[in-house]
Amino acid sequence: MGVMDRSAQNEVHLFFEQELLEDADFEVAGGMVALYSRRSPDKETPNEDAVAIIPTGPDSGVLAVADGLGGAPAGRQASSLAIQCLVRTVEEAARADVPIRSGILNGFEIANEEVLALALGAATTLTVVEVDDRLVRHYHVGDSFSLLTGQRGKVKMQSIPHSPVGYAVEAGLLDETDAMHHEERHVISNVIGSTDMRIEVGSAVALAPRDTLLLASDGLSDNLHMPEIVECIRKGSLSTIAENLATRARERMRGGEDDQPSKPDDLTFAVFRLTRK
Repeated sequence: MGVMDRSAQNEVHLFFEQELLEDADFEVAGGMVALYSRRSPDKETPNEDAVAIIPTGPDSGVLAVADGLGGAPAGRQASSLAIQCLVRTVEEAARADVPIRSGILNGFEIANEEVLALALGAATTLTVVEVDDRLVRHYHVGDSFSLLTGQRGKVKMQSIPHSPVGYAVEAGLLDETDAMHHEERHVISNVIGSTDMRIEVGSAVALAPRDTLLLASDGLSDNLHMPEIVECIRKGSLSTIAENLATRARERMRGGEDDQPSKPDDLTFAVFRLTRK
């Protein structure tokens, strides 16, 4: 079980290979973040997800979730390596007083180089959100995702999965319900650990006091429909949100109604909300 937790409010928190991480709340970027991570219920090998909180200032910080590709050699090694590279480059950028954006992009690039250098065929997704005062921006490779919603359920930011199915949904060629059951749902077209990796960078979005930000591995999006996720996170305390998301996803993983998705998988997410006015 891997943990890097420097405990102080302004220090990094990194978790990987977690059998169960819950009730984990931290202050960062003028707000609070709740973390959850749990190994897939149908396997005995370690959790291949990793999650990190990287403070960069009193009202700024970086959140990240990585998901090592299941079935690929050293998937968990790839996800933890990607997160550790990101931590290193973001902290370097903060110390040098250069834009954190540069540190994030360098983290992706260096992670890709180091995962490729393992020469094991390892790969991972990586989704990152930079919080800078009242602005958020997402960066991602793969199908782990980020989502920002208002208290009334208005989606203000949502990353697009790097997959044929994800692109089809975004283009309006496939509806979200059909996509959940598509036979190519789990095909990923862009990963860290690929010679042609590309980084998607989103636009800066204003963050309101009651907005909720979510980063998650596909253990969540493969088991809950996006409207269900939005309904879970738009209101309520962070601890209640985390408990509801985890409970609903785990129930689906155990199997339910025939028309509902069910894909046992490692599950990791971070839920953030501002606390300073």
